[in-house]
Amino acid sequence: MLASISRVHFPVTALGPGRRVGVWFQGCSIRCPGCVSVDTWHADAGRIHVEGLIDHVIASAHEADGLTVSGGEPFDQPDALAALLSAWRATLSASIFVFTGRELEEISGWLERHPGLIDAIMTGPFRSDLPQTLALRGSDNQKLHVLTDAGAEFVEYDREAGVQDRKLDVLFDEAGNAWFAGVPARGEFRKLRRLLESEGHHVVTSDFSASRQA
Repeated sequence: MLASISRVHFPVTALGPGRRVGVWFQGCSIRCPGCVSVDTWHADAGRIHVEGLIDHVIASAHEADGLTVSGGEPFDQPDALAALLSAWRATLSASIFVFTGRELEEISGWLERHPGLIDAIMTGPFRSDLPQTLALRGSDNQKLHVLTDAGAEFVEYDREAGVQDRKLDVLFDEAGNAWFAGVPARGEFRKLRRLLESEGHHVVTSDFSASRQA
């Protein structure tokens, strides 16, 4: 089985409690207007055998406090998602957290077929016309669901966002590209681009993507 994956990184500290393995699926059929991750929309990139993905993720598992899965849209690849989460669950009990642009009722069949694989999940599309005042959310319509006892550590994120919730992890790939992981405040990337350009740097970005190259 093949999966389309944008990137895998450890540690990620801005997408859930502790030091987490982050996996970003590549490809999104929802494509919310104003999305900060447009670089993950196209599904024809980042093809990898699921077994190789699992080996890569599990290599960091014993040092991690959990797994966070985002995208793209993870549920566009339901079988690959199930295989990855099942392998993680078979290896250790650290929590699994998933971001999806779908509503809970849209993925209820998957959750029934794979009980206990996801401990907590953030659901709902990004809405640029709605405010962003809550932790771990791009817009306030998005809902946090705790699905297992292990997911109880995410209850603390059902609150208004504070300064600590706007932190971002800066990741670098082998080509020297910089990536940002987290849920930024709106307009922060435009501010960063203007700042870098004012200092004489040439900045190449992927539209309003959360993935920035500088």
